[in-house]
Amino acid sequence: MAAYKIISSDSHVIEPPDLWTSRIAPRFKEQGPRVISEENGDWWYIDGQRTNSFQSGAFAGVRFEHPEELEMSARWEDVRPGGFIPDERIKDLDIDGVYGEVIYTTEGLLAYNAPNSELLTALCRAYNEWIAEFCGSYPDRLKGIAMVNVDDIEEAIGELERSRKAGLVGAMVTVYPPEEMSYDRAEYEPFWAAAQDLDIPLSLHIATARPGPGQEFQDPTNVRPAFFATADHWVRVSLSHMVFSGVFERYPKLKVVSVEHDLGWAPYFVELMDYTYTQRAPRGPGWHRFKGNTLPSDFFHHNIFLSFQEDARGIKDRATLGVDNLMWGSDYPHTESTFPRSMQILESILEYVPEDEKAKIAGGNAAALYNFH
Repeated sequence: MAAYKIISSDSHVIEPPDLWTSRIAPRFKEQGPRVISEENGDWWYIDGQRTNSFQSGAFAGVRFEHPEELEMSARWEDVRPGGFIPDERIKDLDIDGVYGEVIYTTEGLLAYNAPNSELLTALCRAYNEWIAEFCGSYPDRLKGIAMVNVDDIEEAIGELERSRKAGLVGAMVTVYPPEEMSYDRAEYEPFWAAAQDLDIPLSLHIATARPGPGQEFQDPTNVRPAFFATADHWVRVSLSHMVFSGVFERYPKLKVVSVEHDLGWAPYFVELMDYTYTQRAPRGPGWHRFKGNTLPSDFFHHNIFLSFQEDARGIKDRATLGVDNLMWGSDYPHTESTFPRSMQILESILEYVPEDEKAKIAGGNAAALYNFH
């Protein structure tokens, strides 16, 4: 790995307790994210709903040495400083052998479950201002991803424009909207066009589904194991909607990233999309036909990127997925992150991969997509 720079395509910040109370629009201060200390830890609340504690920033690396010490809650003072202080983060990157990071929210992931759409839009804007400042401390090594609420398309386009102007390199949208606003609907056309014109990759991150049937908020301390075992469900449906409805045919430069769903599901998914397109009779007006001999897999290889963490099985199928589409991520500083053993884990996963492919997967693809120099 020493021959080239390593870039994490999926890392996170741990938001300070006063981020939203100090920045959100005044009329949303009472509903916006705030931290309340309880007997077993400090917890975020959004519009009266308890969402997450600070365990995501307090246990980086613990799973390797003392997994018995992992807990579902923590205090703010237990958070690793690199989670919220840029200077400390760079020190941790150097410890881990990682040159740069693409950075996502932590508490903001669960904020997509907030039923109040105007509140979500307001907290997205406040977060984007903060993360732009955070990454601005080390713009060559830290690249921020904006939060965008697509419930209101016109407002979402405005947030894309503001985020790009602020230096953010991508935008995270809900991994799955309510069914009546699925990503195959015509209402999104101006948004896809704007993302393409602004050269902003759109991320579909795990755990960001909007409320709807089967998508209701889940208490993170009481999640059934089936949720984790089927986490790729929502991203598969959204990507299918976009591919089959011709989004990438109309917007050939649009890039979409699956984040933290790993890879193992994707080879069969690609094959099944092609099978559905070529072997099944159209069953309604939503069965769009592409120009010429183009197949769904062609759009997958050209427009869709996959961020993974420790999926050696998926790497074995990299030829089916496309080596240029794969990007490693450390998930720092979350509990399940590869820090501080990222180099050791990457070496193991990519052990039998040719050197030129290693360079792309470990950092080159992320560098090209997110404009690392």
